[in-house]
Amino acid sequence: MLDIQKIRADFPILSEKVNGKPLIYFDNGATSQKPQVVIDAEAKYYQEINANIHRGVHTLSQLATDAYEISRVKLQHHINAKFSHEVLFTSGTTHGINLVANGFASILKPGDEILVSSLEHHSNIVPWQMLCEKTGAVLKVIPINEEGELIISEYESLLSEKTKIVTVNHISNALGVINPVKEMIAKAHAVGAAVLIDGAQAVPHLKPDVQDLDCDFYAFSGHKMCGPTGTGILYGKEEWLNKLPPYQGGGEMIKEVTFEKTTYADLPHKFEAGTPNIAGGIVLGTAVDYLNEVGFGNIQLQEKKLLEHATKRLLEIEGLRIYGNAKNKASVVSFNIDGIHPYDIGSIVDKLGIAVRTGHHCAQPIMNFFCIPGTIRASFSFYNTKEEIDAMVEAVKKAKIMLS
Repeated sequence: MLDIQKIRADFPILSEKVNGKPLIYFDNGATSQKPQVVIDAEAKYYQEINANIHRGVHTLSQLATDAYEISRVKLQHHINAKFSHEVLFTSGTTHGINLVANGFASILKPGDEILVSSLEHHSNIVPWQMLCEKTGAVLKVIPINEEGELIISEYESLLSEKTKIVTVNHISNALGVINPVKEMIAKAHAVGAAVLIDGAQAVPHLKPDVQDLDCDFYAFSGHKMCGPTGTGILYGKEEWLNKLPPYQGGGEMIKEVTFEKTTYADLPHKFEAGTPNIAGGIVLGTAVDYLNEVGFGNIQLQEKKLLEHATKRLLEIEGLRIYGNAKNKASVVSFNIDGIHPYDIGSIVDKLGIAVRTGHHCAQPIMNFFCIPGTIRASFSFYNTKEEIDAMVEAVKKAKIMLS
């Protein structure tokens, strides 16, 4: 069992006030808050070892390089990658997805097919649309049912020898639905397709085992898992990373440059052009250490309790509908109240110090499926409490009365 008050004391922002009220932060799906140990680690880097990495023989450069590569190994172990060079530092999930999509431009030909799901964030739709425009490939969409779950029988019927890559999120950012990605990966591999998993919403809640999943690529962001913004990881199987061309050209990703020909560096540097977010990469390792110290079993237990409590309390409100009622869900509740725009609810509860997200959550096709403009999304983390949920429910009730 977690000592929630002790955990909350690790996060300075949770003691802040917003609009004169104690902050209740339920926008963890957009970004998580940062523990003091992460904040301190960022300052420590700049105070003690700030230097460019991989290129210098001087002491600070070597210290910074060691810290950066130690963090890469931490991330390798965290996701159970086979090799550390399969772990690429990126600026976030969007960067990782675009890197893979750009690489597949050299592989796809007209008539090839890419499968995405109806649950995707725009960052896992738009790069593939751009790729289709560039290559003549065709984008196919896996549909969902009224519970927000992917229809696996329809997925199976879409798979064929034309399918070259399947790209799907592990957990939906808008609905909290946990997709059966291991099963989906196996089915894709059976027709010879590669699979990319968007893990942005999964990594705050669970430890992905990329070897067990057998995915070809797994992308996620650091800022959603208590780490800094502008950080992320793209895991790729060694064979795939060797097959794809570099995403960007510049320093660090080369072995030798002449005006006649350039040869590229070995993995992972082939995909890491230019000076990276060194501090962010190092501190992402600190964030992973912190989450593992808390324990993902503890995190999942706490968040399950929060999800159950929020679902029960919100459904007490007449006219409230929850979207995404899958059997397998993360700690996200996406809801509306009949006849009231979600933005209006969000604006009123903000005045009471409660941060929720309103809108289409960069998942507009989901909103189109349900024929709604958007939802109110409350996304919980392990440092949230049932008491905070009760306060949100009362605020939503108050907003309903004001807006009815």
